[in-house]
Amino acid sequence: MGRIIPLLIISVLLLLIDFYSYKAIVHIYPRWTKTRKKVFQIIWWGYTVVLLIGVFATILFNLNLGIKTVFLVAFFITFVSKIFFMPFLFIDDIRRLFILLKNKISGKKETVNSENSIPRSEFLVKAGLVVAAIPLFSLSYGITCSYDYRIRKQQIYFKNLPSEFDGIIVGQISDIHSGSFYNKKAVLGGIEMLLGQNPDVIFFTGDLVNGVASEMRDYQDLFSKVKAPLGVYSTLGNHDYGMYEKWPNESARLKNIEDVKKTHKLMGWDLLMNENRRIKIDGAEIGILGIENWGTGRFPKLGKMEEAVKNTDDLPIKLLLSHDPSHWRAEVLPKYSNIDMSFAGHTHGAQFGIESEYLKWSPVQYIYDEWDGLYKEGHQQLYVNVGYGFIGYPGRVGILPEITIFELKKG
Repeated sequence: MGRIIPLLIISVLLLLIDFYSYKAIVHIYPRWTKTRKKVFQIIWWGYTVVLLIGVFATILFNLNLGIKTVFLVAFFITFVSKIFFMPFLFIDDIRRLFILLKNKISGKKETVNSENSIPRSEFLVKAGLVVAAIPLFSLSYGITCSYDYRIRKQQIYFKNLPSEFDGIIVGQISDIHSGSFYNKKAVLGGIEMLLGQNPDVIFFTGDLVNGVASEMRDYQDLFSKVKAPLGVYSTLGNHDYGMYEKWPNESARLKNIEDVKKTHKLMGWDLLMNENRRIKIDGAEIGILGIENWGTGRFPKLGKMEEAVKNTDDLPIKLLLSHDPSHWRAEVLPKYSNIDMSFAGHTHGAQFGIESEYLKWSPVQYIYDEWDGLYKEGHQQLYVNVGYGFIGYPGRVGILPEITIFELKKG
């Protein structure tokens, strides 16, 4: 019931927007024949009715994930596109109202539309349709980029890096969100891309599932292939605690967390829960630290850095896995200057934005100071991976799914 009421409100709003948009479009084509108008009416309202029935069915019944995705994504894209259309209709109606009021006050009969080759109303409605087509096509195209994995390579320099570790390769993936996947072959393709880089060690920085451990059932065998000579180290993200799911009781949620932990173990990943590991090459050591989720704002602060750093004072380099990048500025920088580099995920780059050599922008940057790529403050560094998977909108516009390959260098 908790999901039905908000959906009812959104559906009513969509119907009002539909009616408003429909009247505006029909208004600018007064010469349409009855047949053409009828066909348009059937297509317009038929699509809306089928869409709403489909969305309610996904909420009320246990439909196939693929069918659910089709209806929910179509609903989202339709709603966003029509929202973009609305301002142009409002502008036109305000313009028309202003002219009518002016006529009433002056007693003159100025026409609402001028005698131009294209009346202003028609121009505004058509301009609105063009603008509405931008999110319609970009969000639709973005779905095809859901599994368009790209490898980003980054050299990282450390003054105190033991020479034995100079040149080792570290791979990072983050935010798998297995509950959103619908293409095993594509997911395997990304895993093969990661392994094809021959990393010496691999980090996974949280959000294995959307909320339920069983979401990994169909993908556990694939991610079990993720191996590295020096090990695979992982940590939990905010979604791994099942905090956004409905549970019959708290015990069920806690059991789900244990099931998520077991999944890491079954895949051969070393899950770091406020603890550390030492990796060795020819007698030299560096530290890998991992904490539970720690985020600012509404996100849980479960990480315990004081436990993660225990018995690491002798290590020349300490690398921290912490899912939420806000942890770096809020706690790591002011309190733990001995952490050389942090690895995070969480932001997804909002799965929407611009990323090029000359410009990097996403709406998520207004929430997170560090949201994509490498950041430095003094001798400390942070890398934010924009994620392997997706959640909510099953696509990516401008911000592609990422596999990061680091080369550690002394210097």
